[in-house]
Amino acid sequence: MMQAVCIDVPGGPENLLLKTVPRPQPKDGEVLIKVHATALNRADLLQRRGLYPPPPGESDIIGLEVAGTVDTLGPGVKRGWKPDDRVMALLCGGGYAEYVSVPEELLMPVPPHLTLSQAAAIPEAWLTAFQLLVLVAQVKEGEVVLAHAGASGVGTAAVQLVRLFGAVPIVTAGSPEKLKMAEKLGAAVGFNYKAESFAQGVHDFTGGKGANVILDCIGGHSWEQNVNCLATDGRWVLYGTMGGRGIEGDLLGKLLSKRGHLLTSLLRSRSLQYKTDLVKAFSHRVLPYFSDQPASLRPVIDSTFNLEDIAEAHRHMEANRNMGKIVVNVIPQYQQTQ
Repeated sequence: MMQAVCIDVPGGPENLLLKTVPRPQPKDGEVLIKVHATALNRADLLQRRGLYPPPPGESDIIGLEVAGTVDTLGPGVKRGWKPDDRVMALLCGGGYAEYVSVPEELLMPVPPHLTLSQAAAIPEAWLTAFQLLVLVAQVKEGEVVLAHAGASGVGTAAVQLVRLFGAVPIVTAGSPEKLKMAEKLGAAVGFNYKAESFAQGVHDFTGGKGANVILDCIGGHSWEQNVNCLATDGRWVLYGTMGGRGIEGDLLGKLLSKRGHLLTSLLRSRSLQYKTDLVKAFSHRVLPYFSDQPASLRPVIDSTFNLEDIAEAHRHMEANRNMGKIVVNVIPQYQQTQ
């Protein structure tokens, strides 16, 4: 048996309940991870409210990423993982628990100098940002990339990855503090969408050329500014609709006049083969840069909570107060394997 966060009735954070449930058994090709830490994602809030169910056959426990240690190997595991190896993993669900069983292809080794709490902030946000930039937008050296929610988990990862790939990151965020943090990570400029037109800011920064790539988790109410600041032949990548799903106005005509590409992407619903290829590419191209050198990549952590305080962690995210990832320690940090 194990402790896990369950939802009997969809609703608010108060509906998150810590319960004793059966421990998962690793199937063929799976590895059972003893979870030390997990991290929050916007999808978790939607699932808690009953708006984003897990893919068929996956755990109905919330949680899309974990870091921990290998507990048990299922039959047929081929990749050389050993008990007590420090690992982090991308999940379809099941992260808010003491144990989770994961296909071995979705495991990554934790960089040596990172704690398991830090590592828990990497899989979902960084793989999402990598997927959007490399596989979907196919960003090129020297291009200007506008990342909305530049102080979010995906935003802070995207800024660093854009720099790594030799392109120019610019961001939007909702406070001067969030913009300052994004600029410290490498953003060339930032725009407070609550106080100014980001489209005008992008126009001024690029000398009227516009952004070659837009990473957009907002959707709805920002569509007109997005089209206005998109470069000719630019790629607008939609991966969330936090600002609404409805569109009114001449979106198609404006997009057509720019010869713009509107691309969309989700990660959770992708096939195991797609995720396997994504993890492999990320592990090869990006993971070595999580080093202890001054210019290295780093997960940005806003705050940490213990598992019994999961409702408070959800409230913190819903208030949009976080800058970077919200990590939940399943094992208290002082007891974790370093």
